[in-house]
Amino acid sequence: MAELRLVISDPKTGKSYQKALETQDFEGKKIGDKIDGNLMDLEGYELQITGGSDSAGFPLKKEIDGTGRKKALLSGGTGLKKVERKGIRTRKTVAGNTITTSTVQVNLKVLKAGAKSLEDYFKKEETKEEKPAE
Repeated sequence: MAELRLVISDPKTGKSYQKALETQDFEGKKIGDKIDGNLMDLEGYELQITGGSDSAGFPLKKEIDGTGRKKALLSGGTGLKKVERKGIRTRKTVAGNTITTSTVQVNLKVLKAGAKSLEDYFKKEETKEEKPAE
C-alpha cells in the first residue's frame, strides 16, 4: 500500500496543511467528491477533493474521465502554463479525475470546519518533532 500525501487548504485562513496517510479510503473517489474528515482524524470536518497528481507528476484533470493518462488538447487551466496568445491550444498529458493506487497527492478544500481549528490538529505533530534530544 502506497503512502498518500494530503494537502488540506483552509479558504478562511488561506493556509494549507500536509498530512501523509497509508490508506485506500480515497480510491475510486473523483475530483469534486465530498469526504468526511473522520477518515483523517479531523472530527467534524467536511472536505472536498479539488485535485492532485499521480506518481509521475501529471496533474489530475476534472474534465478527463477515468483513471489513466490522456493527451488532451488544452487551452488553459490545470496542467498548462499561461498561453501567450489567445486561441492557442496545446496537447499535454494529464491524468484522469479518479484517484487510484498510482495517485501520490490529493488536494482537499475545507467545506465545513469542526470544533477545533486545523492549526490545533497540525501544531501537535510539529511540536513533538521539534523537541531537542538531550
